[in-house]
Amino acid sequence: MRGDSRLSRMLHVLIHLERGGQAMTSEMIGKMLSTNPVVVRRTMAGLRERGYVQSVKGHGGGWALLKPLNAITLLDVYDALDRPELFCLVPSSDHANCLVEIAVNDALQSARLEAETLLLDRFAGIRLSDIADDFEQRMAALGLPPHRD
Repeated sequence: MRGDSRLSRMLHVLIHLERGGQAMTSEMIGKMLSTNPVVVRRTMAGLRERGYVQSVKGHGGGWALLKPLNAITLLDVYDALDRPELFCLVPSSDHANCLVEIAVNDALQSARLEAETLLLDRFAGIRLSDIADDFEQRMAALGLPPHRD
């Protein structure tokens, strides 16, 4: 099963929007992410609906950040993306009446739900500004100037 990279990609985009200080077109974002601008627009729609970004038409238009990074958590972005699957473990359904399979599926489901709760609680405590600050510290450690697109 292929992983879902929308969350990491949108976090990347939001930090670039803030650090760049100017709107980015779907074409620019698509090029940065090696994807089609239509995919960018579709994915950014959830962020727009939640009020994190806006799309501006015309010259100098594109996607712009509406809220500061310290007002957006990983959980906010995850929710805006309609909560993609966190784990790819799925229960077996080969022998639906087998008591062993039922016990195994219950144990896996219980552990998965517990892990998901812990992860989402952690997401709620991480602000995008924390990630952007970590990036800036990494740049400084390499002796590179602060990032601006």
